[in-house]
Amino acid sequence: MDAKFNILGSSSSGNSGLLEVKGIKILIDAGLSCRKLQCLLNEQKTHIEEIQAVFLTHEHNDHSVGLKGLSRYQQLPIFANQDTKEAIQSKLSRRPNWKIFETGKQFEFKSLKIHPFSVPHDAYDPVGFYFQWGNGDLFDPPGSLAWVTDLGCVPNLVRERIRNAKILVVESNYCSKMLEADNRRPWSLKQRIRSRHGHLSNDSTFELLNSFGNPCWEKVFIMHLSKDCNDVKMVLQKFKKLNGQRNKFETFVIDPETAIPHLV
Repeated sequence: MDAKFNILGSSSSGNSGLLEVKGIKILIDAGLSCRKLQCLLNEQKTHIEEIQAVFLTHEHNDHSVGLKGLSRYQQLPIFANQDTKEAIQSKLSRRPNWKIFETGKQFEFKSLKIHPFSVPHDAYDPVGFYFQWGNGDLFDPPGSLAWVTDLGCVPNLVRERIRNAKILVVESNYCSKMLEADNRRPWSLKQRIRSRHGHLSNDSTFELLNSFGNPCWEKVFIMHLSKDCNDVKMVLQKFKKLNGQRNKFETFVIDPETAIPHLV
């Protein structure tokens, strides 16, 4: 069975993705209210009680605020590393069904293999995820998804993790010129965003994708665009220039207002 993947939310206002594979339904991040998540899941013909696990990359609200409501579902496993769990739990009145993993150490959930790996971001212990499924035969073909949002640079470890994914989810947070011209953000915040522990710019993400000679990607989702310091049309135009590689895989830019994917 082929995997089904949808972005539910994609911006600094909230990020979450729904992965369905082999009868398993999981959320990657939960940066929207529980009520909003339920509405978005309804659009995917899924009830929130059908979600079998949530995997959290880090504690920032735009990736974890849904835990306030999701913690009511005590049967729902919430996977996070220890530092992320402690940072989130301090803001919750209820204790979710925490499942603690160790960053850098593979673990399994049902038929999924999950590789959490460190990413450079200004959080306690932020991670990206590499999910694998399938036995590799005709009846159970292999599949994989890499999720890397919220990182200020791309170390070799991250490059190696994303190279072999069939589905790649990566951020392209801001346009450098629009960020520089923005009068609402103080200089200190701009420096944080541009730092090696901040976010990837459009140029950085383009250079990253363009640097791979022969990746395994079949679909690439470009998400976490800033609503104020980025522009969907600009990103679509930029990523059309991907070194001829767009013939090898489909590239989608996720609208930060609607989470609608636009094919490049």
